[in-house]
Amino acid sequence: LPTFTVQLWLAETNEIFSLPQCQNDLTLKKLKSHLELLTGIPLHFQRLQYLDEADLPDESTFEDNDIVPGGRITMRIWRQDRWGHLVAAAAQGETMKLARLGVTEDSAGTTPYAESLGPQQKKEWVAHRAFVALFVASHRGHVETVKFLLRHGVDLHSKTPLGRTALHAAAVTGQCGCIELLLSYGARARDPDSEGQTAVRLAHLWGQKQSEHTMLSFQRK
Repeated sequence: LPTFTVQLWLAETNEIFSLPQCQNDLTLKKLKSHLELLTGIPLHFQRLQYLDEADLPDESTFEDNDIVPGGRITMRIWRQDRWGHLVAAAAQGETMKLARLGVTEDSAGTTPYAESLGPQQKKEWVAHRAFVALFVASHRGHVETVKFLLRHGVDLHSKTPLGRTALHAAAVTGQCGCIELLLSYGARARDPDSEGQTAVRLAHLWGQKQSEHTMLSFQRK
């Protein structure tokens, strides 16, 4: 099948990403797996749209949705519980804004939903938000934001539904400052994702030689 390029617009951050090597039989589910690494947005928060505001079904293909070469797909974040605000703040490295969005224990009561939770549920709610913020900030290379989250106890071993950690996210975008910080806090460069890819391997596949070298050097210490 011939390949072609489309554009992806991430609405919450107003970023544009190029998607080469697309094919008519590409499913949205497979695309989302790639987008998790390309955009730094965990798969379960991705809402993909084309031409209108209807979400594209995961099992549908480019051909099913009449996505054409040069077309523009829109990604939006699930709006409930201020997730869009959290992702935007993490992507832009706005640490103080993040601190008011439920990523630490002392800022947990920031949404109506959070107010309805019991103590254990609220703890889990905070932990999940902190991890998503860490994943996005690591992908974008915001060292100070990553440092803030680590100091407040974020679980750096948490994973997306595709088994990817914040280290995977930092590795594919060559964010060596974040990589070094995550490794110093105990991140594991050899942990595979659901496709069997480690952060070291992904750095290699994405052409991030310095990222790969940083992780391999750390392991040899």
